[in-house]
Amino acid sequence: MPTSESQSRSGSRAVERAVAVLGCFDDGAAELTVSSLAARAGLPVSSAHRIAQALVRGGLLERAPDGYRIGSGLISLAVPPLVRLGADACAPQLYALAAGIGITASLAVVRGDDALTVFSARPPDRFCDIQIPRARQPVDTSVMGRAVLAFEQLGRRRASRESEVDLDRIRRRGFAVDVDIDDPTVLAVAVPVFDNGNRPWGAVGVQARRRRLNEPTVRRIVPAMQHTAALIARTTESPAVRVDIDSR
Repeated sequence: MPTSESQSRSGSRAVERAVAVLGCFDDGAAELTVSSLAARAGLPVSSAHRIAQALVRGGLLERAPDGYRIGSGLISLAVPPLVRLGADACAPQLYALAAGIGITASLAVVRGDDALTVFSARPPDRFCDIQIPRARQPVDTSVMGRAVLAFEQLGRRRASRESEVDLDRIRRRGFAVDVDIDDPTVLAVAVPVFDNGNRPWGAVGVQARRRRLNEPTVRRIVPAMQHTAALIARTTESPAVRVDIDSR
C-alpha cells in the first residue's frame, strides 16, 4: 500500500508535469499539438495527452483545431495580476502606438532575473506572430530587460564589464536595440518606463523581421515609443502599482 510520503511525491510530480505543460505556451504559441507539448515538456506523448485532458477539464487549456490552446480559466486567473500591475490601464496607449507604427507594442516588467511581458497590443493590420515577445525572458538577454537595467543602479551593479558597455550605450541612446537571441532575423527595440522618482519599472518594446524593422524605421518609431512610455508612466501612477514596483 502506498505511504502518505510516496503519495505526496506522486502528487507533487503530477503538479510539476502540469506546470511544465502549461509552460509550453511561454513563447506565445497560440496552439500546440500534443506532440509539441510532449517534446517541449520532455514527456511521453501519452503523458502529455493525459495531462492536457485534465487541464481541459479544469478550464486551464482548451481544445483547438490542431491541438490545445490556453483556456479561459487560466486567462481569468491572469487578469487580477495584470490589473494590479496596471497593464489594463496601459492598453489604450499601447494600442494607439501599435496602430501608429504598424507593429505590435508590448509592455514588460522586470521581476528578479526575468523580463515578463504583461501585455501586447496588436496593430489593425500587418500583424504576424513574430511580433509577440516571449512571455518570460532572461533580463540580461532581453531587449526590454536591458532597457530597464541600463537605467537602474541594480543593473549597473550586476553587469559584467562587457555588458556594462552595452548598458552605457543604451543610456546614451535612450533606447535598447538588438537582434533576437534565438532568431537573428528578428530585431527588437525597447524604451524604459519611469516612475515619479525617475526609476525604471518597465519597458515598451517592439520586434519584427529585420527587413521591416530597419534602421530608418527604428529612428522613426523610437520617439513615438518614448512618448507612449511617458504616457504610461503618468497613467500607472497609482498606489497599487507603486506597491508592486517597490516590492521588487
